[in-house]
Amino acid sequence: MMLTRTILSIIGLYCTSLSIAQPAYSPDIQKEKLGRGLICLKDGDSLALSWRLLEGEEESFFNVYQDGKRLHKQNLRDATFFKTLAPQKPTMFTLSTVRDNREFTYDVQYTPDLKDYLTIPLTKPADGTTPDGRRYTYSANDASVGDVDGDGEYEIILKWDPSNAHDNSHEGFTGNVFIDCYTLTGKKLWRIDLGPNIRAGAHYTQFLVYDFDGDGRSELIVKTADGTIDGTGNIIGDANANWVMNKSIEKEIPGKAEKRRANIVGRILEGPEYLTVFDGQTGKALKTVDYQPPRGDVTSWGDNYGNRCDRFLAAVAYLDGKHPSAVMCRGYYTKTYLAAYDWDGKDLTLRWLFDSQTENGYSGQGNHNLRVGDVDGDGCDEITYGSMAVDHNGKGLYTTRMGHGDAIHQFAFYPDSTQLQIWDVHENKRDGSDFRDAKTGRIIFQISSNTDVGRGMAADIDPTNYGLEMWSSSQQGYFDVKGELHHSDISFPQNSAVWWDGDLLRELLDRNAILKWNWKDRRIDTLKNFRSEGCSFNNGSKQNPCLSADILGDWREEVIVRNNESTELRIYSTTIPTQYRFPTLMLDIPYRISVATENVGYNQPPEQGFYLGSDMYKKR
Repeated sequence: MMLTRTILSIIGLYCTSLSIAQPAYSPDIQKEKLGRGLICLKDGDSLALSWRLLEGEEESFFNVYQDGKRLHKQNLRDATFFKTLAPQKPTMFTLSTVRDNREFTYDVQYTPDLKDYLTIPLTKPADGTTPDGRRYTYSANDASVGDVDGDGEYEIILKWDPSNAHDNSHEGFTGNVFIDCYTLTGKKLWRIDLGPNIRAGAHYTQFLVYDFDGDGRSELIVKTADGTIDGTGNIIGDANANWVMNKSIEKEIPGKAEKRRANIVGRILEGPEYLTVFDGQTGKALKTVDYQPPRGDVTSWGDNYGNRCDRFLAAVAYLDGKHPSAVMCRGYYTKTYLAAYDWDGKDLTLRWLFDSQTENGYSGQGNHNLRVGDVDGDGCDEITYGSMAVDHNGKGLYTTRMGHGDAIHQFAFYPDSTQLQIWDVHENKRDGSDFRDAKTGRIIFQISSNTDVGRGMAADIDPTNYGLEMWSSSQQGYFDVKGELHHSDISFPQNSAVWWDGDLLRELLDRNAILKWNWKDRRIDTLKNFRSEGCSFNNGSKQNPCLSADILGDWREEVIVRNNESTELRIYSTTIPTQYRFPTLMLDIPYRISVATENVGYNQPPEQGFYLGSDMYKKR
């Protein structure tokens, strides 16, 4: 099954009665070698220290020292979190742990001006003007993380979007898209300019940050074009080419004997398309190949103005069970292609190409996002692409034929699950939402709807139910895993989720607030220790953070947002104590993959391949 060995062993320390299948991934699967991730944050008059638990540390204990003096009597074994009074002057705190009869220490400097978040200063791109004379500005948008220098700590890779970024359905010029890399101390390592021939918008630039070749350092893989400038100043393709359409034309409508004005101003419907691997530490282009599949005849995708041909997604997947591959995807309203690539440090090789037109029922099934995990227990990852799934060998696994949707969630929904399940919502004003088996596509239950179900969420938010809860924009309340509706008079936020407070329930991240379902009093409370004043969230009505993931500290998640001026990123981490300790979620392969694809399409929260919730320690 899909659980990592580390998570399983830690769970076993606390709950021998819990029955979970053994992991199927290879014992020597490629993983990151992470450091301690120690952070120090102010919380009023208190100071919170938090750090990672790593693989092989199931029996480890920790100690915290302030200027050489231990701050507690007993060794710390219950959590990788410690809280103490904040000093009045600069102070050095030291974390110590003993492993294999050796002591390891980690220092963090405290100063009285410390905040309840970490700050990363940004270098904002200059404003610009479009060919039709319209001025645009820039704001920090989606982000990802990777250890680009091999020191065991993450760097942040950040995409900059111009204010005139467009959805594919809209015409208009856009500014260039930039991708930066910053250390957690605020040093900018490089900037890549994707150039004039990559359009700005949520569906165009899907970027993957991961250690693809296993050298201990992350690379960046992203779609490029003529005029892309790498982090060292080198230009990809023809530096003088400009494929941007500057006027509208009449084109034939697919399937109809007539022509209609095609709104193509600002679109790029001609010219070469590339896929490039960039060095994560320098931003240097290492290898560029032709993008697969090419757009070909624009009208073959279902319209005459380039909307459906330029719908892109991307993912990381362990298709052989040991090494990560990059999966670049094109199209989901009509035909769909998935192209899997392997990077060995020198060559970018096409592993397989999936074409929905060669398999019955697989066209038109894609979502604005996807999920990856070993759904069939063979030790290799599959790609759940909306209402269909592609096996690790590039062949179709199943299709429900329920069509396109905006959100999808893939978890172990049951505490004793031996499989992954899926909660998927649909736009077709017919199929509503479905809860299904991730291996076969078998529908467990379905909530039909005659509306476009645009949002959906799944998480364990209520300990009085068995397993996870799920809900959507088509109704109030939530459903349990049996399909029973609860609290039908209450609207639950459908945007995102985050592990934030000290229990095993997940909180709801909605716009600029973290919310918690208070099942005792039947209300949704706002947690007071997440204060994001002066910050903005991304992507219009989606209101996503730049990233939410377990990138620092203990197993709970951080929320990265931009300030209103996009002059800095703020990394928020919880200062609430917890009684639980788990290895960092980033060591769970499905979760780590989920973080890598969080920036893709309509952002969704990262999700792990095992059950993490309130039922973990209950006897049944």
